[in-house]
Amino acid sequence: MTKKIFIISGEYSGNIHASNVVKELHNIGSDVEIEGIGGDDLSSCGVKLFEHIKNLSSVGISPQILIKHIKLGKALIKYLKEDFKPDLVLLIDYGGFNLTIAKYLKEIGTKIYYYIPPQVWASRKYRIKRIKKYVDKVLCIFPFEPKLYSSYGIENHYCGHPLISQLPSPAGRISFFKAHGFDTERKLISIFPGSREFELRNLMPVFINTAKILQKRHPELQFCISHAPNLQDEVFDKYLDSSSNLKIIKGENQALLSVSDALILASGTVALEACLYKTPMIIAYRGPKILYWIYLLVRCIKRVSLPNIIADKSIIPEIIEDDVKPEIIADEIEKILYDENARKNMVDELSKVKNLLSSKNSALEVAKIIDTELSL
Repeated sequence: MTKKIFIISGEYSGNIHASNVVKELHNIGSDVEIEGIGGDDLSSCGVKLFEHIKNLSSVGISPQILIKHIKLGKALIKYLKEDFKPDLVLLIDYGGFNLTIAKYLKEIGTKIYYYIPPQVWASRKYRIKRIKKYVDKVLCIFPFEPKLYSSYGIENHYCGHPLISQLPSPAGRISFFKAHGFDTERKLISIFPGSREFELRNLMPVFINTAKILQKRHPELQFCISHAPNLQDEVFDKYLDSSSNLKIIKGENQALLSVSDALILASGTVALEACLYKTPMIIAYRGPKILYWIYLLVRCIKRVSLPNIIADKSIIPEIIEDDVKPEIIADEIEKILYDENARKNMVDELSKVKNLLSSKNSALEVAKIIDTELSL
């Protein structure tokens, strides 16, 4: 008898990870019917979508967003309880929504697995009590997570980080430069201002002004800005400065990370991607004051970038909130471009971070665990 799985991913990255799990389930011949909440990547795998992630917003505290999520949650629980009746629900990231849904699904006896769980070790550690109460198994992606979950008596399995097996090989620098009109003899600084509009609003002007400062100090440098694929052009373009004349590249994040000489990044998974390519970088992050104050109250560790957290030491400069100024960022970029010792030390430390992560195919590990569970 065909078993049923429902997957809940609420953001672009979660949708990618969900689609990779589905592909692996198909590859191992698992007899499953799958529906879910996700994006085009998930639907292209043959998954029927209950809701598309383009209709969701993962960041914000406005009444409209809260109402949207409450309505979706109620409709989803009703559908799963009365119509689809899954044998297993796989939650992926998107902690606020997913943990709320888990509570109600647990009440009706649904088996719940959580892949890429909330980073309770970084902030809001109280969430681990909710995970213990509502989640049957946590599928961990960081090497230090199993010990934490085991200490709370939570069943878990270390699957390895999905980036290890899914990150493309480095692009060819010369061919990439020629394809995009860069001079192969000059250094390239790439700017990644984030994938959410509030990040663009808070970071794009600072990052562009940083480029202007560096251009003035070092005319030989060339720059570009990465346009996150999930952001519509009209949203992205309104935060650009036409006077900066910076090249824009959309949808080639990994290639750009791999061929750049230095990176200016908003915090996020992109920092870990850059780390795996061993590309020197700085992290700069500034958001709405109220969200920063909330973060200070709920954080468990002081580091914000994944490479620094995994290494448990400061490898990458982290420039946060009031320190996010063009002059400060420019000074740090100069160090990793022109100070040979500083650059070599960072590259060496980034290599060590990669070695700390498992070589497991994370999506395949998840698929095998799910297939085994459904076969019982």
